Amino acid sequence: MLPEKTTIKQWAVDDRPREKLRDKGAEALSHSELIAILLHNGTRNKSALDLAKEVLQLGKNNLHQLGRLTIRDLMKINGVGEAKAITLAAALELGRRRQADMSFETPVVTDSASVARYLQALLRDQSQEMFVVLFLNRANKINHMEVISKGGITGTVADPRVILKKALLEDAVSIILCHNHPSGSLKPSRADENITFKIREAAIYFDITVIDHIIVSAEGYFSFADEGLL
Repeated sequence: MLPEKTTIKQWAVDDRPREKLRDKGAEALSHSELIAILLHNGTRNKSALDLAKEVLQLGKNNLHQLGRLTIRDLMKINGVGEAKAITLAAALELGRRRQADMSFETPVVTDSASVARYLQALLRDQSQEMFVVLFLNRANKINHMEVISKGGITGTVADPRVILKKALLEDAVSIILCHNHPSGSLKPSRADENITFKIREAAIYFDITVIDHIIVSAEGYFSFADEGLL
């Protein structure tokens, strides 16, 4: 007969993840212990910590790789249902947004590099292309950011009517177009160029300026404005 499995509740108080975080601070916990707290509980045969270690292994014991996993990927682990997978995905997204905010401390746009760093942190784990627009006021302050579309692995679609309608609702006087290239390539495609010029020309009729179109990937960024294409 197999020995009865020890649950987290049977551990010494100092070794339990929640109590350890409360008494020693989050920095004292390992990656798997933090994940165990998010999972809340395990299964009949596995503690939350055992389950957390499997989650971490699925991400190759790397938080960056873990952040690229989808809800469906996480649910492949026996004991991780939809609710647990959604909780993990939400926590990873919060971490991603925090990093993005830290990389772009001021909401006032002064150069393409600062915007690119913000977008890289925000979009780097995406396996699909996402088209994002930043809406700015007269002081070049970002009033709003919105994901306009999310496409397949090879591309996405940006509807000028949707973008300009949103710009008017946000009282934007200028906008920055942005999208990511999951492939890593920073070279704009003919479609990228066409949509940029199409939106720029349409925006003129509403006295809205397209300041830039920035493409980001893990390799860096490409700015239409810096390259003299706007």
